[in-house]
Formats: sequence, C-alpha cells, structure tokens
Amino acid sequence: MTQSTEQGTIWLTQDAYDKLAAELDHLKGPGRQEVVARISAARDEGDLKENGGYHAAREEQGKLEGRIRQLEDMLARAEVGETPQNDGVVEPGMVVTYKFVGDDDDEAETFLLGAREIEPEGLTVYSPQSPLGSAINGRTKGDTVTYEAPNGKQLEVVIVDAVPYTG
Repeated sequence: MTQSTEQGTIWLTQDAYDKLAAELDHLKGPGRQEVVARISAARDEGDLKENGGYHAAREEQGKLEGRIRQLEDMLARAEVGETPQNDGVVEPGMVVTYKFVGDDDDEAETFLLGAREIEPEGLTVYSPQSPLGSAINGRTKGDTVTYEAPNGKQLEVVIVDAVPYTG
C-alpha cells in the first residue's frame, strides 16, 4: 500500500515497494520487448498510415513508457516504513471506519487512508490530501470532525475505528 505523507514523499510498506519494483522490472524488460516485437511485426505488414495494429502497438508503447516513468518517480520518492502502530490514531496506512454524525452504527463506512497506486480489493482508498483524509489525519478513534465536502457542504463525522492495514 502507498500513502503520500507530504508533497513529494510517498510512504510505502516494504511489500508495496517490492511489488512496484517488480512491476517496473517487468515493464522495462519483458513488457518493453513484447511491445517492440508487436511494433516490428506490424511495421513488416507494410503501409503504416492504414495499419491499425501498428498504431495500437505504438499507443500501447506510449502507455507503457508513461507507467515506467510514473513507477520510477514513485520509487525514487519512496520512503519505506513500517505498518503504523495500532494506537487508534488516524494516519497513512490505517484502515479507518467512520460514520456521519446522527447515523446508526450499521451505516459506518470503512476505507484505507493512502494513495490509489495499490488499491486493495474490496477496500476503498482515500488520499490524505482528500477533504475527509486531511480532516481526520492525526485525529483519534472517537473524535468528531467537521470538514468541507467538494460541493462546499460542511459534513460532520465520527471516527469509529482506526487500525493498521495488514494486507
């Protein structure tokens, strides 16, 4: 899992760092080779102006190179850290359960406070820079927090729980 903790630094667990590094290695090696082979094969088919396979492979190459640059940047700015302590304090790397003031407990919602680079299956991720994320970051289980939603409305939530993400 990843979380941006401040402008420019991305906090990663060791597992997340290893997964992103493995993806980068694959893209720079076999991934690039596969795309180059498809471009070469399509080029051999003749007229490039009307060659859909060639243009699709070139577009895929652009996306691959963009992802490589993104991963290189993230890993260069990464700070590998430990899973946060289980102390009820909301911080990047915590799974947070909250509810709106006045809602029943069964209406509580849960999310991971982090960045979307590695979004765990079945768990929504909110950035620490999002309106809710920035309002609750550093707060504690049981706190009531007011924040401004993107539509300008003031919302009030109660932090029901905050536990370290262990996935």
